[in-house]
Amino acid sequence: MIEADVIVVGAGPAGSTVALNLAPTRRVIMIERLPDIPPRIGESLVPAARRLFADMGLWRSFEAEPHSPCYGNRSVWGSNEAVDNDFLRDLDGHGWHLDRGRFDAWLRVAAVSRGARLFAPAQLADIERSGETWRVSVTTPTGMVGMTARFLIDAGGRAAPIARRLGARRRRHDRLVCGWIHGAASGSKGLTFIEAVEDGWWYSAPLPNERRVVAFHTDADLASAHIARDRQEMLRRATSAAHLSELLESVAFAPDQVSGFTAAHSSHLAPCMGDGWLAAGDAAINFDPLSSQGLFNAMYTGLAAAEAADRYLSESIDGLSDYERSITGIRTAYAERLAFWYGTETRWKEGAFWRRRVDESARATHAPRR
Repeated sequence: MIEADVIVVGAGPAGSTVALNLAPTRRVIMIERLPDIPPRIGESLVPAARRLFADMGLWRSFEAEPHSPCYGNRSVWGSNEAVDNDFLRDLDGHGWHLDRGRFDAWLRVAAVSRGARLFAPAQLADIERSGETWRVSVTTPTGMVGMTARFLIDAGGRAAPIARRLGARRRRHDRLVCGWIHGAASGSKGLTFIEAVEDGWWYSAPLPNERRVVAFHTDADLASAHIARDRQEMLRRATSAAHLSELLESVAFAPDQVSGFTAAHSSHLAPCMGDGWLAAGDAAINFDPLSSQGLFNAMYTGLAAAEAADRYLSESIDGLSDYERSITGIRTAYAERLAFWYGTETRWKEGAFWRRRVDESARATHAPRR
């Protein structure tokens, strides 16, 4: 039986952020079900992340990583004209277009180097509470391993494997899905690109090493979902989006075989914490990719979760309630901003996708605070 102070399920950005902040002073175990980091869509990280890295003592290390600068956004949204919004006035400087797999691995290595113990691949088998101690069993390639800890953190993504076993439920706000394709590209500028179309919206951004991602977002139950699911249809439709097709032609985009289809809906976990446990990152709350906040909030909630767990272990009665209020505040502010963003696109307001955005965003904005 391995003894720990905190067990973290999930070694993605949220879980690794939790572990690297707790490991210097607490015994931390990370459990990750996947043996390797899978291909990701690729993400843009907002300039404010610089302050998180500095707070965690990671800024110099991150600065040395070969990610590409992101200088702003270009959007075709609400009109047929492309509008640029740059980061020149942002006090934090530019953002970044990430090599997402490398970024996830870098955070994981940082957690292990600070003392966290990683089990990967390892599958959560059983959880039980005995007094103030959690007993956890995991399946590994070499057999079953037993662990104990006073605190559990669910950083297992949308599946929320711990929280669901403890009775929490995920509340979905919409049906958004995303199909994505990687490819080679030359001369890409450091801008994130978004173009609204009748059935959803397109996203494209440069990646490190002369590469680019193209993604289409729509609702899972609409006929347009077949575009996101069908790689060839998606490539064909990309050439009919006026501004996107011009962009892809200008950078000589050449798709390769790296592609995927994934859920992209907004949702939150209720509750996101309980006695001796909490959820962080996508397990607690996840965001519409339009917000560009998903990865930043994974790290932010990971840092907040580490602080809450440390306070709980130090016998503070306020740590968990403060964390819950923080998550509620994030969700409320996000819902209000999302309603505003989608509300600015009125060209297809009678279409199913856009009509839903107004209705669902309004419901999320006025949802009871928990």
